[in-house]
Amino acid sequence: MIDSSALPNPTTYAIPAFILLILVEMLVARVKDRSRFEARDTLTSLGLGLGSTVAGLLTAGVIIGMAQWAYQYRLFDIGFVWWAWPLCFLLDDLAYYAFHRSAHRVRWFWAAHVIHHSSQHYNLTTALRQTWTGFISFTFLFRLPLFFIGFPVEMVLFVGGLNLIYQFWIHTEAIGRMPRWFEAVMNTPSHHRVHHATNPQYLDSNYAGVFIIWDRMFGTFVPESDDEKIHYGIVKNLGSFNIIWAAFHEWVGIAKDVWHAPTLGAKWNYMVKPPGWSHDNSRDTSETIKARWRELQTAHQQAAKGENAETWTVMTSSSSEEVPPGAPSPVV
Repeated sequence: MIDSSALPNPTTYAIPAFILLILVEMLVARVKDRSRFEARDTLTSLGLGLGSTVAGLLTAGVIIGMAQWAYQYRLFDIGFVWWAWPLCFLLDDLAYYAFHRSAHRVRWFWAAHVIHHSSQHYNLTTALRQTWTGFISFTFLFRLPLFFIGFPVEMVLFVGGLNLIYQFWIHTEAIGRMPRWFEAVMNTPSHHRVHHATNPQYLDSNYAGVFIIWDRMFGTFVPESDDEKIHYGIVKNLGSFNIIWAAFHEWVGIAKDVWHAPTLGAKWNYMVKPPGWSHDNSRDTSETIKARWRELQTAHQQAAKGENAETWTVMTSSSSEEVPPGAPSPVV
């Protein structure tokens, strides 16, 4: 059996650097733009990060066991040769892209991932908002092909930790754009701000973990524009700083939708269709939101030529759940 403790968890050693960078960003924000941080939002992010760590510790044994099971049926004995490390890192990042794209397009996966998008602020503490329910949503399945190929369990877990560390620094508004060559290949704060945006033109884009090349290859890349302010969060923001609600609200929404769905097909679709899908088309998905936005752009162009333009309606929620009674107003 493989000794999964043979390699350290790199994220553990990165924690002091995370804390230091958060403090530096806070100091920069105090000078440049204090609205980048909100005390309750920051505390919520820290609490969600702590809960995610606990959830990870509770489920780590089962996940490692599944990885070791898959590794028994490997196609190749790759081992720890030098060239396997960069190849494993590259393929693990591709697996992350597949997971991340699915996490925005399949509501069951989204229910676990939405916690990461629930802040209306964008700073390094946002990176700490990680899922409590990744095990329930089976997100670990996306890495299983790497074990079947023959990459050792320790290697995959280690490079996965490096991937997570890389993604920490891109959650900031303190950095504008990196050099053009870097922006062309790597994921950056600019690219990831787009991913966290709720502006219609940015929805469901830039899923990369480390390498933005995947988005460029698979048609999901959208560059950041300087012409419009980015708004962060989810289509219908929580209106609450309650960490329990942030962690489980979409699961509650799924349960209610499945319970009230009129047919078995609708019950299934409420779990596997994109967020916002409804059997009666009463809600908006990202596709309908973007389609209306494009219609609005066309209408504006027509208006500029002297033709009539129609007003774009307000977006509706991608979740069935309403804001809890007494919840504070969202911080914008």
